[in-house]
Amino acid sequence: MQFVGAVLAAPCLGGTLRCMKPLHWIEPGAPPESFPDPATALRDPDGLLAAGGDLSPARLLAAYRRGIFPWYNAGEPILWWCPDPRAVLYPGELHVSRSLARTLRRDCFRYTLDQDFAGVIDGCAQAPRRGQPGTWITADMRAAYLTLHRLGHAHSLEVWQNKTLVGGVYGVAVGRVFFGESMFSRARDASKAALVMLVRQLARWGFALLDCQVASPHLTSLGSRLIPRRDFLAALDDFCPQPGPAAWILEPANGTPEAAHGLSG
Repeated sequence: MQFVGAVLAAPCLGGTLRCMKPLHWIEPGAPPESFPDPATALRDPDGLLAAGGDLSPARLLAAYRRGIFPWYNAGEPILWWCPDPRAVLYPGELHVSRSLARTLRRDCFRYTLDQDFAGVIDGCAQAPRRGQPGTWITADMRAAYLTLHRLGHAHSLEVWQNKTLVGGVYGVAVGRVFFGESMFSRARDASKAALVMLVRQLARWGFALLDCQVASPHLTSLGSRLIPRRDFLAALDDFCPQPGPAAWILEPANGTPEAAHGLSG
């Protein structure tokens, strides 16, 4: 079945658009892997691939493994995307500016992993987005990612000042690829610090890349770049089947969790 001529909200484009081209529709109850070839995604809006389906853990994991992610607004059908080119951040290309390095050296933040996943996703949902009146993190999306977190697939890195959550980032890990979903900041440089700490930890675990989905000045300043979709999907084939870390424990550079400064709850 195809979903034709419906009004589709495109959060990545910061507005609502009308898509009049046939779009693949995923029937309720269809097998989790029932996605079309990403090469068939629309060019306008860039990467829109399919609609429908559900946010079950099995379907979400099947989507990420194929380079596909959900992105839609409340009241719309679930939309599935696989843009071309794709924004990625390779751990070895992480860029820390002088001003951000000064912030990190001041040691004004404390970092944890998976200690307040709900707080991070809520912080992302509440963060104002330029050109977007609301949030794409709907109640259903929140519930779906909380389930993925409970199952050990979705993870968060939290940034604290004293006992206050001031920033964070969350996403989904499949093998040695981390699919970033969103980040937020309530203090200067908190979201950048979160991403830096996450990427450094992913590097220690041997992760190949962090998927940033679409480009932004914020991510580009930290070292992300665009690559062709075919190269991104080839990387997923190489690194998603590889085993990930046995436990998500934040480690310092010397690899001894107990020696990490300020990492206690």
